[in-house]
Amino acid sequence: MLRFTFWCLLTVFLVCVFATQVSFHSSHVEWQPGALGDNDLEDWSLDTSPHPNSTDHLVFETVHSLLQRWPNTRMRNGHAIVPGIIPKGTLLYHGTTSNVFPTMHEWFATDPEHSYLFCGISVEAECWLFTIATTRPLKVVYFDGSSAAKLQDGALDTQDLLLWGEPRGGTAKEDMQRIEDICKWGGKYKVDAFVSEVMLCDPTSGVRVISSSNLASPLTQWPQKTLLEVSAFEIMNAAAWHNRLPGETRVHLNLAGLVTFYDTQLAPSLVPIRAGQERWDHRVQGISSEDLSATRTRLEEVLTRQEGLSSGIDWASLIQVIVDRYAERLDSVQYLLSAPATNPDDVLDLANKTQTQLRTELDWATPVFRLCATTHTCSMDSELSFMTDSEKLVLQAVRGTTREICRVVTKMWVAGVHAGIDPLLNTKEHFDVAKVAHLRNAWLEDLNHLITWLDWSEWVKCNPACDREEVCYLPTWPVGFPGGDKLGYVSTIFPPITEEWIRPQPKCIRRVAPYGF
Repeated sequence: MLRFTFWCLLTVFLVCVFATQVSFHSSHVEWQPGALGDNDLEDWSLDTSPHPNSTDHLVFETVHSLLQRWPNTRMRNGHAIVPGIIPKGTLLYHGTTSNVFPTMHEWFATDPEHSYLFCGISVEAECWLFTIATTRPLKVVYFDGSSAAKLQDGALDTQDLLLWGEPRGGTAKEDMQRIEDICKWGGKYKVDAFVSEVMLCDPTSGVRVISSSNLASPLTQWPQKTLLEVSAFEIMNAAAWHNRLPGETRVHLNLAGLVTFYDTQLAPSLVPIRAGQERWDHRVQGISSEDLSATRTRLEEVLTRQEGLSSGIDWASLIQVIVDRYAERLDSVQYLLSAPATNPDDVLDLANKTQTQLRTELDWATPVFRLCATTHTCSMDSELSFMTDSEKLVLQAVRGTTREICRVVTKMWVAGVHAGIDPLLNTKEHFDVAKVAHLRNAWLEDLNHLITWLDWSEWVKCNPACDREEVCYLPTWPVGFPGGDKLGYVSTIFPPITEEWIRPQPKCIRRVAPYGF
């Protein structure tokens, strides 16, 4: 088992090691990829972890999570604003009690299940569902997180600060004022819509009505339940289609225009506010007026920039390649290393002593570490002059994230080589079982810290997997609240302050009747 565990670790970066034929007993390689900082060995110390205030991993996971419901439900307080388009020919939906199509700013949805819930306020009221199609690409601005949730605890911060300079939350009054003001602001930059749900600023421009259907009210009584109950769960099922990649495909984002409050150069005033906090607790409120002004200026520059002024690099694919390469392997190795250990005090003591001995003997591993960390980005130095500020931020996020992954994995690998359990290098015929057990626990500690730091949404899932009549679900607004009614519905912008709400965890709920949480 130990040999197999170590083999998994080794394969994580076999491509980097063997493709370049690195000599493991040499501190020199013929080809030197672009370094992250100054090109000296101190920058490549296996004991140098990221600065506590670094946001490289947060920007990385933000980009990786864009337009995916699952990670944005989990971390509902968004920090990113990204320009994009809704392509020509895209269908959108609007539910209302009137058979007259709106001519002023209004909310639309990408799935009819969502709009249907809003088309009947009583059994007596009529329910009309309009389907429209875009007749040209619509220019949009996207807010990440749960930016459509009508809440007071941070989900609307980015929109509110952009518009009003302060968070106001999600009352009905603020909601109407928000769409009016944001469309007025966006009009200066020819923005057609804002995407949390789709806030369409002018339904008479760039779209045409395909159909208008007169449907039964969601409050119509069925045997033992109402259509509202059925509809609420069908909304969750439809939303689950966009939980993970490729996410919401009807919105195309331009990462060359990414603006994020995790950019420490753009919003340095938020750094001390976030210090010591978990990501769940991050909010944008508290930003200085100077940083907010700089963020608005950056966003205005993005929205007025001539199209095509960027490097052309596919950042989303690059980040997905890295996640694909490491996510499952790190998860598998963590599982293999999680067997309980005996004599915890002795394990910790020997692990510390082992690491101390290793510190003076790692020069030969530096080329492996460096190549692993830079292999995805070393060719991009020649593109720096073509990159926007947003692209340079994403590049730094990729470099910082891959550097830490490779630092931890290389450090674990080196420890295994020294212990003699590598199947290709320095293999020993006989092992000190106790020392190997201690080493395994040291590996697990390093790996747990790395996985916690990365906090990728790939690792957030129902375990064991849900049954066929169930679906994996994260508590969210407006249904599924802890402490709500039988639908989990809470008709308030103030959610119950419970651990389950603040730090939502996946759970299996009924996919078909009888519904319940």
